[in-house]
Amino acid sequence: RKNCPGTTSEQAGKSSSCAGCPNQKICASGATKAPDPAIAEIGEKLSTVKHKILVLSGKGGVGKSTFSAHLAHTLASDSTKEVALLDVDICGPSIPRIMGLEGEQVHQSGSGWSPVYVDDNLAVMSIGFLLSSPDDAVIWRGPKKNGMIKQFLRDVDWGDLDYLIVDTPPGTSDEHLSIVQYLSSTHVDGAVIITTPQEVSLQDVRKEIRFCQKVKLPIIGVVENMSGFVCPSCKNTSQIFPPTSGGAERMCADLDLPLLGKVPLDPRIARSCDEGKSFINEVPDSPAAKVYQSIVQSIQDYCSNRVTEEQSTS
Repeated sequence: RKNCPGTTSEQAGKSSSCAGCPNQKICASGATKAPDPAIAEIGEKLSTVKHKILVLSGKGGVGKSTFSAHLAHTLASDSTKEVALLDVDICGPSIPRIMGLEGEQVHQSGSGWSPVYVDDNLAVMSIGFLLSSPDDAVIWRGPKKNGMIKQFLRDVDWGDLDYLIVDTPPGTSDEHLSIVQYLSSTHVDGAVIITTPQEVSLQDVRKEIRFCQKVKLPIIGVVENMSGFVCPSCKNTSQIFPPTSGGAERMCADLDLPLLGKVPLDPRIARSCDEGKSFINEVPDSPAAKVYQSIVQSIQDYCSNRVTEEQSTS
């Protein structure tokens, strides 16, 4: 409706533009200003999850899902840790393929939806498991996508977890606002921001950083993907995506953010993702795998330090 003041506005249901709207009565009653009861339910459901990490980027195609999968695999390589990966990219769910779970289905039990397990200590949930074919298009408006995110957070039986990693779609739109809102009653450790070196990517990533700052979401740090290509034969490095404006390193210095690492291009990363295998397990001695391991260690240290800080202030 044109000139709608918004459901949470003081003028909701009372302005002249509300006349004749079928929702005028409920807006005027103040019911739409009340917090969504699902927020408290999600807080209760995720109270057994120690660390929650969002993987974000304003740009598509920079390797968010690839990074999320590698982060999950590396954390779960410690058999004492329970790890889960939640894919909230509703329209482009690539996690089932990357994790080697295509064709798997979600089962419902008395305690909610059961996630799909890669290993005994690594669980995955994605809308991809609910589609009849990987080629099916999800053509949904915002409210339906938000409803699915709410269901994933509230109705999946995650159990006791050390880490929950949330892989998000590109941009700063509905899904991002929803995930931050729904997790507001829980302890979110922060976001890992993914970029590539070229300015056209960094431009959108800066918007994502502003988004995090506006919604008060802590930023763990930035990862630069596709950061040069090391030829396996001659060992020379080529800049496939030249960092014309200084790349992520310059951006992090300007914005006072930690640069967690620069992951070089390696064709074996894409091959591992297509085959549903862990690149870090397949080629552990490669330069890219070593950078991934260093990045994951930094994220673990950050999460541990946050717990220590909270204990000292409480």
